[in-house]
Amino acid sequence: MSEYKRRTKQELALRVAQDIPDGAYVNLGIGQPTLVANFIPNELEVILHSENGILGMGPAPKEGNEDFDLINAGKQPVTLLDGGAFFHHADSFAMMRGGHLDICVLGAFQVSATGDLANWSTGEPGSIPAVGGAMDLAIGAKQTWVMMDLLTKKGESKVVKSCTYPLTGLGCVKRIYSDLATLECTPNGLKLIDLVEGLDISRLESLIGLPIKA
Repeated sequence: MSEYKRRTKQELALRVAQDIPDGAYVNLGIGQPTLVANFIPNELEVILHSENGILGMGPAPKEGNEDFDLINAGKQPVTLLDGGAFFHHADSFAMMRGGHLDICVLGAFQVSATGDLANWSTGEPGSIPAVGGAMDLAIGAKQTWVMMDLLTKKGESKVVKSCTYPLTGLGCVKRIYSDLATLECTPNGLKLIDLVEGLDISRLESLIGLPIKA
């Protein structure tokens, strides 16, 4: 059996950035998706949005140059490109709900083969509800992409036949970018886009426990 190497978080962010087209309006969700901003080519104009009310973010600031009055929805300091703007939270949600975002990139606890998304709660007793703007983004954006590790720390697949955690949205995820493979969610199930070197589709199917169309 050939050995495969997982994508690092940086490599995964680069893989997502490669698929973002010039001129796209994109929301990068809290956590891992924010890394994508660092890999968007300078020659492309990609307008990054944060739900707390920013449009036109750049890459993360260098250490020592942070402005903590300019932060994203995850409370991380960000940079603002020339022509960028910040505005009221309500205006930001109007952009999200009005279908003005081309792509949102979110993390997830579970994604079903047909694109159902669960990313705000594992349903554990005593956990704090933290859906934030995820429901608005997942349904409001023209495309929802998920960026995540394929397996949990216990080795269980986060890509499932049907979600067991509380849902964020139904049939909203178009693509899953993971540390092992890139997958497309369709009404008929999973379709393979690419794999890391050394991993074949049969091994991937055994890890996920679901059929994948090549």
